[in-house]
Amino acid sequence: MPEKIKTIYECQNCGAQFSKWSGRCLECGQWGSLLEDIKDSKKIAENNMMASIGLANVIDLKDVESSQTTRLKSGISEIDRVLGGGLIPGSISLLSGEPGAGKSTLLAQLCDSLYKENKIKEILYVSGEESASQIKLRLERLKCDLNNFKFIGETNLEKIISSAIKLKPSILIVDSIQTIYSASILSEAGGIGQIRTVAIKFMELAKKYDIAVFLIGHITKDGQVAGPKSLEHIVDVVLYLENDGRGGHTILRSVKNRFGSVNEIGILEMTGGGFVEVENPSSSFIESGLIGSFSGSTFSCVVEGNRPFLINIQALVSRTVFGYPQRKSSGFDLNRLQVLTAVISKKQKLDLSNQDIILNIVGGFKTNDPAIDLAVSLAIISSFLNQTIDQTKAILGELGLGGELRLVSHLDIRLREIEKMGFQQVILSDSYKAEEKKRLLSNFKKLEFVFVKNLAEVIKNVFEI
Repeated sequence: MPEKIKTIYECQNCGAQFSKWSGRCLECGQWGSLLEDIKDSKKIAENNMMASIGLANVIDLKDVESSQTTRLKSGISEIDRVLGGGLIPGSISLLSGEPGAGKSTLLAQLCDSLYKENKIKEILYVSGEESASQIKLRLERLKCDLNNFKFIGETNLEKIISSAIKLKPSILIVDSIQTIYSASILSEAGGIGQIRTVAIKFMELAKKYDIAVFLIGHITKDGQVAGPKSLEHIVDVVLYLENDGRGGHTILRSVKNRFGSVNEIGILEMTGGGFVEVENPSSSFIESGLIGSFSGSTFSCVVEGNRPFLINIQALVSRTVFGYPQRKSSGFDLNRLQVLTAVISKKQKLDLSNQDIILNIVGGFKTNDPAIDLAVSLAIISSFLNQTIDQTKAILGELGLGGELRLVSHLDIRLREIEKMGFQQVILSDSYKAEEKKRLLSNFKKLEFVFVKNLAEVIKNVFEI
């Protein structure tokens, strides 16, 4: 019996397949994205036969010689730390962020510093969004050496690849990947099929010719980078550039790195001449909080990767003017705020059911570190009771649903940062063993430790009730 040839319709935006055509994809909701494809089951079966494919080359890993890859350091320590110690030649990296975060500015500065530090070949800048004059203006504003950069204003993938092979630059910047299209794919630029094909071709270029490729990817309306995670799986490194949109601190974060840790972040500040490193992030995040003393303000220490940051937490609690109390947070998980509010109301008999609670972490910093649970709770209680907390106290502790205090990770790293910033007292959980308490007292002699068991004990220690 002859095998049937089946017609399918594949969405060029999300990759979903359907047996019938429709004007709108039922998975992602994109209009006009379904294209016809033919699936021959007999041909697929033949292609899967071992005889027609042949055998793959099997390598014994114990016979492979280990090689040490030389990393290219930029001299910008905050960026080198996130990259795992420097840029790997032949790697392909994806940089994403909200519009206006400074993606193009950051890459221009990074590549110029890499050229000056390592005397590599020229840098090829490909842009489908900006003209050569616009790129030149940016590079001049950043005081980059224009002799190091070459520019291609093209969106056709095949032309870009051919030019890159002929020039063989050390670094290739693609701004942005959503604007590049391949003539072999019958769909518009930015679709899932186009992005996957373009990314794979740039990956082959990077590996074959030892070119470090940077792809700039736009964030879509649903918060994804250039499609549903397809691009992030292909590349070697995925970087996110985050800021609060108010010109404050910018955080460079790695969420995927095949050549290093994903636990490192870089703190930068945008100026008129581009990004500059923040030498002491803790002092920057708590500087405004040390001016005066008022209710609802507490201090704690978070750890991002292996780096500690002192943060100022501010809470505002006021009687609601609506029927349902509002909960707002900036830099802190809103669901976690709801949990902590429920624990305070249930265990401490403090009625917050008719109170609006607004929480803010000063400086635009965002964190999910559970070690600041107690500091957040005390900030809320401080504002509710209208009583101030001594600004020389640092508060550490994860809060359980029963109101109990739990241990925190990276304690020594946090305490060293707290001691360095001049704090005098630290509130910790009483769950530490006697030997650990003795060690803390001997290692951190400038700090006074207050060990408490639960939230009720902390409130009695801090407030006048």
